[in-house]
Parts: sequence; structure tokens; C-alpha cells
Amino acid sequence: MSLQSLALIDNWPVPTAAAAVVRADGTVLGAHGPGGQRFPLASVTKPLAAYAVLVAYEEGAVELDEPAGPTGSTVRHLLAHTSGLAFDEHRVTSAPGERRLYSNAGFEVLGDHVAKATEIPFGEYLRQAVLEPLGMSSTVLDGSPARDGVSSVDDLVRFAAEVQAPRLLDPRTVAEAMTVQFPGTKGVLPGYGHQNPNDWGLGFEIRDSKSPHWTGGSSSPRTFGHFGQSGTFLWVDPVAGVACVALTDRAFGPWAAEAWPVLTDSVLAELRNSPSGV
Repeated sequence: MSLQSLALIDNWPVPTAAAAVVRADGTVLGAHGPGGQRFPLASVTKPLAAYAVLVAYEEGAVELDEPAGPTGSTVRHLLAHTSGLAFDEHRVTSAPGERRLYSNAGFEVLGDHVAKATEIPFGEYLRQAVLEPLGMSSTVLDGSPARDGVSSVDDLVRFAAEVQAPRLLDPRTVAEAMTVQFPGTKGVLPGYGHQNPNDWGLGFEIRDSKSPHWTGGSSSPRTFGHFGQSGTFLWVDPVAGVACVALTDRAFGPWAAEAWPVLTDSVLAELRNSPSGV
């Protein structure tokens, strides 16, 4: 099946865009644009990094509730953006668990923590633990685990299928990652303002009832994923049974806030109305 709704990306005010929709079994229901082209991921790097951290947890290299980062903070706090570290500075601004302070610095501390525990540079650990097993040969992390990943739509659909039907991790670990950590925590969702609550799992943002939001009005509250300031997103809607990836080469801005929900709602509507039942 080819999803006609994905052609909406041709109307986006960007030089280049690519998108795809994939089921848990890896079936690509539709793709549009240069799927093999590599794009900077910005913060869509974080779900990949988080997955590698969860592999390290299952291997026994780290524990979710062991100390990491500021005093009183743990690996779990860092993954859930509640360590108290500032957005882009290694500076403590609140007590752990008190507020949802979205933090690139927190993911950098997390990468260093895992690298020390495994005695493997974090980018290399990500390659061995996640990218290579999934066949993500176009994806690399050379720099910050918060934002320096580079990948393609063809690669990210492999990751999106894995998250829906885990092979590298115990499904219970992935279920925990998609469960709200530190419920009721308020905070700012970058680009979308203050949210109460600002729900987050372990490295994945959870949609719940947030408004405004970068997913669609018809996205289920259980939808999870991430978007990046480089004009990129990945969401998984467990109710719809699909994931969608979109990568562009224009920075996030009002154009994306307007275009992304339209694409998401169009994709979900086309899937619901498909006579083939996809």
C-alpha cells in the first residue's frame, strides 16, 4: 500500500523532506521522498540514545535507580528530564524529581555515565547495542547523545518497528520506557510552552493530553516519540498500530507546528478509512 497522505510533505516549505509509516512487523505502509538521504536528527537522537541506555541496563552495566548526575539524581531522572539540570548547561536549577526540565545536558551526563560503566565510548556503544543489530548502517552518533545523531528515514523505520515489537530489549523494559515517569510533573515542552503535566517516559515524550502538540489532534494519548529542532520527528501510536518518521533539512519553526499535525491526522485518517484494513 502507498499512503497518499505522505505526499503532503511535497508542500512543506523545506528544501528536502522524506517520510514513512511502518507497522510493528516492519511492513512499510508508505514512504515518500529520499528515504536513503541522511539528515541531522537533532533531538530525535535522544530516543536512540535512550534505547542504548536501556540495553546497558538489561546487560547489568547500569541500574535505572543508581546515582547519576547531580546529587540525588539517578539514571531514571536523567532519562525522564527530571534530574534538575538546566536545558543546555551543566548547572543544577532544581531538585531531582521536582520539575520536568528538558535537558540536553542531562543526556550528555547520561552518555558519559554509560561510557564509564561499559568502558566503551557512547557513540560506539550505541552502534554495537542498537544500530548494528537493527541494520541501521546510515546512522551515526559522533558527538552529543542529546542531539548529534545523523540518520535516514530508511534506518529510522527499522528503529520504529523495533520500538513497537522489541527484539533487542525485553518488552517489559520498553513498556516501562513508554510509561509516565514521575507523574504529575510540570514543565516546558520546547517549542510548545508550559505543559501541566509535561509527561515523559524514559527518553520518549508521551503525548497524553498535551495541547498544543506536534502530533495530531487524532493521535491517541498513548502516542510517544520525539521531535528535533532540525525539523525531524518520530512518533509511535500504539492504538493505531503504526509509527511515522519525517526528516527535513529546515529547522523547526511555525511551519512545522502547522504542517506536522496536518500530516499526522491525514495519515491516521487514511489508515482508518483504508478498505484493506491497514
